[in-house]
Amino acid sequence: MGISMINLSVLTNKQNVLTRPRPARTGKLAVLPVFHKLSNQKVVLVGGTAAAAWKGELLAATGAKVHIYAAKLCQEFQAIVAAEPAAFVVHLSKWDPTCFDNARLAVGDLHTDTEAAEFYDAAVAAGVLVNLIDRPAFCQFQFGSIVNRSPAIVSISTDGAAPILGQAIRRRIEVLLPAELSKWAQLAADIRTDISARLGCGSLRRMFWEKLAEQAFNSKVKPNTAQDLKNFAKTLANVNPRGHVTLVGAGPGNAELLTLKAVRVLQAADIILYDDLVSDEVLEMARREAKRILVGKRGGRISSKQDDINALMLKYATAGKNVVRLKAGDPSIFGRAGEEIEFLENHNVPVLVVPGITSALAMAAELGVSLTHRDSAQTVQFITGHSRFGELPKKLNWDSLAHPSTTSIFYMGGRTASNIKSKLIEHGMSQQTPVTVCSSVSRTNTTKWLGTLSELEIGMQSFDNNNPVIIGIGEVFADRDARVDSVLSPALTASV
Repeated sequence: MGISMINLSVLTNKQNVLTRPRPARTGKLAVLPVFHKLSNQKVVLVGGTAAAAWKGELLAATGAKVHIYAAKLCQEFQAIVAAEPAAFVVHLSKWDPTCFDNARLAVGDLHTDTEAAEFYDAAVAAGVLVNLIDRPAFCQFQFGSIVNRSPAIVSISTDGAAPILGQAIRRRIEVLLPAELSKWAQLAADIRTDISARLGCGSLRRMFWEKLAEQAFNSKVKPNTAQDLKNFAKTLANVNPRGHVTLVGAGPGNAELLTLKAVRVLQAADIILYDDLVSDEVLEMARREAKRILVGKRGGRISSKQDDINALMLKYATAGKNVVRLKAGDPSIFGRAGEEIEFLENHNVPVLVVPGITSALAMAAELGVSLTHRDSAQTVQFITGHSRFGELPKKLNWDSLAHPSTTSIFYMGGRTASNIKSKLIEHGMSQQTPVTVCSSVSRTNTTKWLGTLSELEIGMQSFDNNNPVIIGIGEVFADRDARVDSVLSPALTASV
């Protein structure tokens, strides 16, 4: 089917709109992290204490011209000024309102609230941002804990709530960032203009910077590194930009269950086509600038047609974009990955697959069970609970599913649970076979029911049929009640 034949109305028609709210690209921020350029700019610093000395040293490191107002300077501060006299102007006097003329920032270490309030009010009146050391009520901005690989700089803020925690975070990050990173950052600054001229905007330029970033964490800057990178940019400039699609497993919803490769791919995406079951927590891991398009497919709800999703993948990939098709769970487990891979390959679009943790495995982990415990099960089977027509698939081998040494996991079986129970009993499964039903596995709102096959219909009353559930059936679930905080059936409660 050609792309011109495909109807995209499910994604654009206002009368047929997917209902999930657009996820925020970032959570709420206590403060806005902003980096201030101060080279050759006037900064007012009041106080001659050790605390003021540290702020003075920090400000001088940015190239600021620091005007100090104090009756005297402590020995530490005197040594700092003596080591870099051009950075400081020392006024051995009390500050006055004229000191704020042409100043960009004002910082003070004052002893009383009265002094602090007076200084704060004067700075604000002059239109100068002000910070009083260890006095949060008199601060318009804050100094964070710094990891310095300048020109690469990381600053950590806890909004004044827990400075020690900020320092602990800084120590963790210090270990992760190689000292050589500063040289790579400076190299990037040195060649940026040349690279921008060669590659312009778009995917080729980002491909170049991604290569540089990868090298920055794996090698050292050498005398010929800059030229090598320019040669690479020259090669890229002659390449036809070609997009590709990566099918990424988002797992069951908890972002901590994403693979490292999935996070790396999300961070490099231009376009993200995501399922309705993908959590906001997982989307938060994606590149902020990536365009996100909901292509939800949910039973009983307005959904995107597969042809529409295929058309979007093709449209953006042929435009040279890095497209991520983000699927709940694992793309290869009831995720229609096969159809999408076939479509993309038929249109000569490169496609990769990044696996994810499927819900059955996440459920087993939460329950603390092995799906193939050697005393209970020699086979595990994943079964779809409904066909494309909304009923149980007609070609299931129920004799195999009912075998006592089998663990069966039914996906999307909420609406067909009653038929699943009837079919299994009809083919010889004991009505006392342990069963567990889970919804929103791994998430904070997870719901679990534990019971027996005979009680399955009762258990399903605890769940909303509009939400996907996963049903586990087999002897491996017999002794899991002591390990999980769940809603237990009366029969199971009586038996333990």
